[in-house]
Amino acid sequence: MGLAAPDDAAVYRVSDEQAIISTADFFPPVVDDAYAFGQIAAANALSNVYAMGGEPLVALNLAGFPEDLDLDILGRIFQGGADKVVEAGAVIAGGHTVTDEEPKYGLAVTGQVHPDRIFTKGGAQPGDALVLTKPIGTGVITTALKRDCVAQAHLDEAVASMSRLSAGAAKLLRGCNIHACTDITGYGLLGHAMEMARHGNVRFEIIAQAVPLLSGALAYAQDDVAPGGLDRNRAHLETEGLLTLDESIAPALAMLLFDPQTSGGLLAAVPPQELAGLENAFRAANEPLWHIGAVSEGKGITITSG
Repeated sequence: MGLAAPDDAAVYRVSDEQAIISTADFFPPVVDDAYAFGQIAAANALSNVYAMGGEPLVALNLAGFPEDLDLDILGRIFQGGADKVVEAGAVIAGGHTVTDEEPKYGLAVTGQVHPDRIFTKGGAQPGDALVLTKPIGTGVITTALKRDCVAQAHLDEAVASMSRLSAGAAKLLRGCNIHACTDITGYGLLGHAMEMARHGNVRFEIIAQAVPLLSGALAYAQDDVAPGGLDRNRAHLETEGLLTLDESIAPALAMLLFDPQTSGGLLAAVPPQELAGLENAFRAANEPLWHIGAVSEGKGITITSG
């Protein structure tokens, strides 16, 4: 794919029929449960393959672990990751672990894709619809966990969302002639949307009220429960001068648009004539999908209140 644009994974063309996708991702725990952390970290790493339109084949564990922690914890982390990789139809074939002061876990993943069917961040066209496959808010909810003020029901919903593979969503998107795609992770919804808009040389128009939120996320944002990455994301985008935010949007809702996500959903630009069929396909497959905006001529992102 070259190095000109920051796509979600490296792609190496093997033949006219096959290209290899290569990606790696790992991070410290975002939840207390070791098994759940393993599942979330694995789903997050696998998401890069799905964001490129591919299917995972094989994965390698990447881990750092303190000497003074029970190795059974590491075993639970590995088990969570392995189970998620099996769910994806791939295999864990090894890996590497180092001693570290803080636990860290993730995967190096190899996948495959047809060279003519690769999803990229660039390519969105004026008139396209913008769709999102997971709600946002994982950053504020996991921060609420760290501050010991999270409701268990909100945490459970967030863990389920972060653990859910984007395999089904990616398969349905492959059945549609989408123009661009990425997954929503650490830069937040607006950060990753800006990457797509920039590399497509277009403007994204996002309706704030149409963006799906995890339960409790808005309440935590209203209480100013926010990860440090949220302010960094916002400051970076505001410095660029390509973001227009409607003043009528509630501050807490605006915060969530910058919230760094872990194992977030796929954001795709869909030709308008294919939107209804795609929505029907997602509904039939019991896969969530939200229409959150549109693509127009221009540059940057405009956020409206609806």
